[in-house]
Amino acid sequence: MLNDLLFYIVVFITNIFQGITGFAGTVLAMPASLFLVGYGVAKPILNVFGFLSGIYVFAGNRKHVETHILTKILCIMGVGVIGGIVIKSMVDIHARWLYIVLGIFVCMVACYGLFAGKRETAEVPSNGLLDGGLLLIAGLIHGIFVCGGPLVITYLTKNLPDKTKFRATISTVWIVFNGVIMISDIFAGAFTLPVLLQLCIATPFLFGGMYVGSKLVQKMDQSFFMKLTYVLLLLSGLSLLIK
Repeated sequence: MLNDLLFYIVVFITNIFQGITGFAGTVLAMPASLFLVGYGVAKPILNVFGFLSGIYVFAGNRKHVETHILTKILCIMGVGVIGGIVIKSMVDIHARWLYIVLGIFVCMVACYGLFAGKRETAEVPSNGLLDGGLLLIAGLIHGIFVCGGPLVITYLTKNLPDKTKFRATISTVWIVFNGVIMISDIFAGAFTLPVLLQLCIATPFLFGGMYVGSKLVQKMDQSFFMKLTYVLLLLSGLSLLIK
């Protein structure tokens, strides 16, 4: 009973950050949730919450979605996701080392963003080949381990610094990819009666956190928003190191 209550509190707190930036809710909630309620409950529920939180942000910001960038992410990352699913079905991959490498890379990107002294208005050179490679790798990792999000954020912090467009675009990405995973979970029988019960009880905590986050982001200036984004990216990287 206590573990369930702590799980709901984790959902609420982490989705405050999800409401602010449009990401990080799932990756921040997952480590504690695995300990509190186990993988069989945490994974399908948090994935559904990623889907619902995406709809929540998208509903109020759909006019701000950067269609060109969204299309690029969905097409390139989508190819990677399919490739990752195929690879996972054919090869026994040791996830631990990949988590470590990915976590170190994400932490380095986050630290660079925090301490390089750049301003959100600065022109950041874009390399189409590197960007495409980053999204493809993000898709592969997401297809295999469902944790490609930090690499997508790495791409967006460079190419879409405006906070409103950032939140709207990344939320639309989660609607698509988390929706696909949710359908897969349904067919796999992940939503048992106990899981559905936990989902129903935890959902008000999700929307409560999202509401608080959406109010807080209105009071943030662009500079603070970007700093918070890099801090959450750093925490995402650290969570991969201890996954």
